[in-house]
Amino acid sequence: MDFDPARPPTTPRDAAAVILVRPRASDGAPELFLARRPAKAAFMARAFVFPGGAREGDEDPRATAARELFEEAGVLLADAGPDVARDLRARGAAGAPLDDLLAGAGLRLDLERLVPFSHWVTPSAERRRFSARFYVALLPAGQAAEIDGQELVEARWVTARDALAESDALHLPPPQLRTVWELRDVANPADLLALARARAAHAAPLLPRYAPLPGGFALLLPWDPEYATLGTGEAAPLAPGHPLAGGPSRFVLEGEAWRHV
Repeated sequence: MDFDPARPPTTPRDAAAVILVRPRASDGAPELFLARRPAKAAFMARAFVFPGGAREGDEDPRATAARELFEEAGVLLADAGPDVARDLRARGAAGAPLDDLLAGAGLRLDLERLVPFSHWVTPSAERRRFSARFYVALLPAGQAAEIDGQELVEARWVTARDALAESDALHLPPPQLRTVWELRDVANPADLLALARARAAHAAPLLPRYAPLPGGFALLLPWDPEYATLGTGEAAPLAPGHPLAGGPSRFVLEGEAWRHV
């Protein structure tokens, strides 16, 4: 993090991430795939995040999400078995473009498997900014998520409630923390997909604003009562009654852990 409310805002870079979901073996509850960023990462170091990254060229946001999921977690959103996915990933790590790999294997990405969930824009007080779209996708049958060991260095499958309970140890950044809070009561992957589809009808960017507080600061979400008055920098307010605007409205940093309050 590098917050400075006096810094002229930079233009956010387009990005995408995937909330990868599978049913828990014991009871079918939805588990989410979270993976840790390296300690030396320039952005969100040591934090557990959803697989994702910046857009390349003129990619569609879903294509960015699918490519990053494949590169970072080895999950291919296509009609491919696990052996094919592993082989293509190894060849991709050696430098082969994903489009060429798919064409050579007679495959194509099934981007309809990605259901929009949220759109987060980094506060303008932050030096490194992204306009990141988050999508939900089910883990394809027969495939396994395996981190690349470089951009992601440790992985966990965890329910949203467990992620909330372990948010300090997981170093969850605000978008991930808000996401697991929103998914805490979802009973199964089908309901999670249904929730994502319902949210898509009310899509709106979530742009937190930096707000100075005695002894620290907060990041105010667009429906916070003080978003317009205490917050600084670029803004994209949401009315309190907006379907995405429920629950806690700000994040505060205590030590190295974010709190959603």
